[in-house]
Amino acid sequence: MQTKIAVGLIEDQFLFREGMKAIIATWNEMEVIFESAEGYSVMNKLQRAAIIPQVMLVDLSLPPQGHVEFSGLHVTQALTAAFPDMKILILSVHDDENFINQLIEYGAHGYLVKDSNPQEVRDAIVTVWQKGSYINERTLKALQHTMGKKHRIAKPDLQITRREEEILQLVCQQYTAEEIAQKLFISVKTVNGHRNNLLQKTGSRNVTGLVLYAIRNNIVALH
Repeated sequence: MQTKIAVGLIEDQFLFREGMKAIIATWNEMEVIFESAEGYSVMNKLQRAAIIPQVMLVDLSLPPQGHVEFSGLHVTQALTAAFPDMKILILSVHDDENFINQLIEYGAHGYLVKDSNPQEVRDAIVTVWQKGSYINERTLKALQHTMGKKHRIAKPDLQITRREEEILQLVCQQYTAEEIAQKLFISVKTVNGHRNNLLQKTGSRNVTGLVLYAIRNNIVALH
């Protein structure tokens, strides 16, 4: 029975990849079970893999396949389509708000810059697996600032109930379904039902997408 979080690592810089593997090997709750130095062969490798990673760390800047670009964005799109339960954390040297916002919109569950300390990486992996998203202060500011440049207009035909809005606000605070159920005195099944309805209504790919929607439409103001 698998008890550790199965982690994958897609990173073209050999020393950085080996360093990440060495650091993760010191943490008892997870282990690296998959790695790749580029993104274009990842889907074929995963099809042959005995175990599929539960959390995939993906470098934003990956080498092309010949003249065809295959960046972390392309990997994110491919993985979210093929493995909807997989959680994706982007690793990047870029601290760019537009990059962050775009990757979250395309299905990434969190974004870390490569100068993050190891403890934050550990927290991010555990949080994204347990709660479905990892929104650190850098990502939150990027989402809020980028959304602030756009018109925040809710869809007029989108009917979100008071209970759904209440659950959405708690989701944005990164409460788990179990924690939300306890706070609202309802069952976990009911929470998951409301959350699934929200995903369908908002067209969100995952919990992180719900956070993006909530910020965009002024449903929640996080600090």
